Amino acid sequence: MFVGKLSNTLINKWIKKAERFEARGDGDNLWLRYRSGDLNPRWFLRYSIGGQPRTLFLGSYRDISVPEARKKARKLRAEIALGHDVAHLKKDRVRAASERVLAERDGLTVGALADNFYERYIAGRLKHPEIVRSWINNRIKPAIGSLPLVEVRPSHVDHFIRGVAKNAPTTSTKILGCLKQIFNYGVKLGRLPNNPASMFHAPDAGGKARSRTRWLSVEEIRSLYSAMAEAAGWTIQNDLSVRLLLMLAVRKSELVEARVQEFDLSASIWRIPAVRTKSEREISIPLPIQAVEALQKLVELGRGSEWLLPARKMQSRMVPYISADTINAALAKCVRPLMAPVDHFTLHDLRRTARTHLEALGVAPHVAERCLNHSIKGLIGVYNRYDYIDERREALQRWADFLDEAQASG
Repeated sequence: MFVGKLSNTLINKWIKKAERFEARGDGDNLWLRYRSGDLNPRWFLRYSIGGQPRTLFLGSYRDISVPEARKKARKLRAEIALGHDVAHLKKDRVRAASERVLAERDGLTVGALADNFYERYIAGRLKHPEIVRSWINNRIKPAIGSLPLVEVRPSHVDHFIRGVAKNAPTTSTKILGCLKQIFNYGVKLGRLPNNPASMFHAPDAGGKARSRTRWLSVEEIRSLYSAMAEAAGWTIQNDLSVRLLLMLAVRKSELVEARVQEFDLSASIWRIPAVRTKSEREISIPLPIQAVEALQKLVELGRGSEWLLPARKMQSRMVPYISADTINAALAKCVRPLMAPVDHFTLHDLRRTARTHLEALGVAPHVAERCLNHSIKGLIGVYNRYDYIDERREALQRWADFLDEAQASG
């Protein structure tokens, strides 16, 4: 066992030679350990309190040089001389310092933690994991993703969530909940001493979102079609997707995540499996002639992909189909600037638009509800299991023809 004065030169020589040891002393009970499992040599101070031996970890040699270790040991020995059990008193402080050093060494950021959280708890577990993936990629990472975990403060969370509430009030509370879970995961891993988002609640993120009532008038639909035709950078895939969302009144996720095998275009039917529907039951959607033509074009553009809307560029490393926000982002960037007089609307508002116009076209309310794949309410819905497939086919074809006429007259 080496006992005597250590030096940085001597220690570096041992590291270079990969010379491992259990303990080599510097004197005054300051010891250095370099086991086979240690990434770097580690400093320890040995002492006794009430006849009971104690060992206190001081830190890694990578972060604490020989002079710094001696200085730290002197201060601790002074407290020990006063009867203080520094291993107990300094436990939380030393642990926090160790975690900070580890986080800094690994370069663990909020974005990296969020990715780890997604892979461990979201991917393969949630029905729609792409929603959380979108929050992480498009909200959390651009705002605070580059922050090292050791630097995150409640003020960062406050600034972030207020920004989200301003731009996306309908999802801000959910994103706050997601962020809390991410930071809780960091606490569980020992990379954060506490959750910097724990004190924030729904009112801080805008509270409960109000139900939306927005729908597009005929004039606004014409404006949408006109803007899509003129927009630079607006792809054919985006154009056909928006038209299908409006024509079929389906949810965005149902279209974005669709596999080609779900479509029987010869029979003009789209069968969405139960695992992909909100109601968790299989849905059959009768397809108007215009929808069949649009879907045939998308299949051709997919070049043999099993997905109707396969991922573009590097998105495929996450999910095999396009991101949930791909069409939204393109709509906001390319199309919306050409629709200045039209009030803000979202892709989900297209479902409400279809429902409103279907009734205006004389479609019976219960058929219009089934066109949106809504269950019929009340006792009638319990006993009436008829799916109105023929009535829905007629209604959706009437709606598709109406859209063609609206575009032609624009």
